[in-house]
Amino acid sequence: MLNLLPKDHFQVNADKYQANRYTKHFTAWNQLTVNLYAQASGKNSLRDTVTGFSVHQGCWYHLGLENVARSTISYANANRNFALYEDTFYDLLERCKDITPKHRFKFKNPLYALDATVIDLCLSVFPWAKFRKTKGALKIHSLLDYRGTIPSFLVVTNAKQHDVKVAKESSLPLSSDSILAVDKAYIDFQWLYGLSTRGVCFVTRAKDNMNYQVVGQQKEPKNKAVVSDETIRLIGPLTSRKYPEDLRLVTYYDQKENKILKFITNNFHLAAATIAAIYKARWEIEIFFKWIKQNLKIKTFLGTSRNAVLTQIWTAMIYYLLLAYIKYQTKYGYALLHFTRVIKEALFKRVDIIDLLNLSPGKLQKLREPCYQATLF
Repeated sequence: MLNLLPKDHFQVNADKYQANRYTKHFTAWNQLTVNLYAQASGKNSLRDTVTGFSVHQGCWYHLGLENVARSTISYANANRNFALYEDTFYDLLERCKDITPKHRFKFKNPLYALDATVIDLCLSVFPWAKFRKTKGALKIHSLLDYRGTIPSFLVVTNAKQHDVKVAKESSLPLSSDSILAVDKAYIDFQWLYGLSTRGVCFVTRAKDNMNYQVVGQQKEPKNKAVVSDETIRLIGPLTSRKYPEDLRLVTYYDQKENKILKFITNNFHLAAATIAAIYKARWEIEIFFKWIKQNLKIKTFLGTSRNAVLTQIWTAMIYYLLLAYIKYQTKYGYALLHFTRVIKEALFKRVDIIDLLNLSPGKLQKLREPCYQATLF
């Protein structure tokens, strides 16, 4: 698995951040190796990680490790710049983009969802992450690409940062033909107008107090769930200046939830039912956040400093991309969760990943090391 990482790029970035300066044995690559092992094996503490490595001491040479000590790992996580692992994430992301499958919609435009999730922290242990009076937290902002359900952009901030403020201050990698789905938290008409002038289409829910007037009608919708499809213009004293052009308002009846939903978009070409389906597909990013919280180690941390926490978060996302890369490159048919369980059980087995993925449960038994322990009477 380590061979799949862009090691040349990693070394360039390590030199850039002087990550190996004054280092004799435990290099930045060794640190990444140990932290990836902690992610893949689900370790909850440094002591647990070191104990796991000590069992496989015969493999240290092949991993380029000379020593694995709690104090060494703790010091590296606390002091080695986390930006090195952030850059590694984006280097690996470039490889993943070329092999991800297409999204399920018929149109060819790139489709994204933008949202954020909160990682709760204990304020007494992480005092630098103060969120409320008695609560600490971080917030992960992610731009999810529907092709392969992989994050194409990530920002980790303190939990006080508003979602739309981070979006306005970030350079989102959106091409001029992209479609972006966001929820109500991102309704800032000045920012939405900036997206529109770049050629980016957006789909979001309309707020109940939105002040507008109807200036036209779209074609009569074929889908009976579409109540109306109108062209509107904002008439609020501030919103009309922030977004001076026409918008499209789609009113849709969700039979499953028994609700009337209103969506606003600057896309006047797609069918009204497709606009509603795009917003509904935004739920994929909620599933993504739920998955990484349940299956990656981003809720319990091996260190308490800000640098150690961010290092672990970026390492977790590197591991996620590794799993996605292998899954799509090999066209693995099972779910990503099943794949993580297979990898966890076979981390130190001498077997190629391709062979491992093709093995049946019966053949997996043959991979076990022979047991020479004497029989007890």
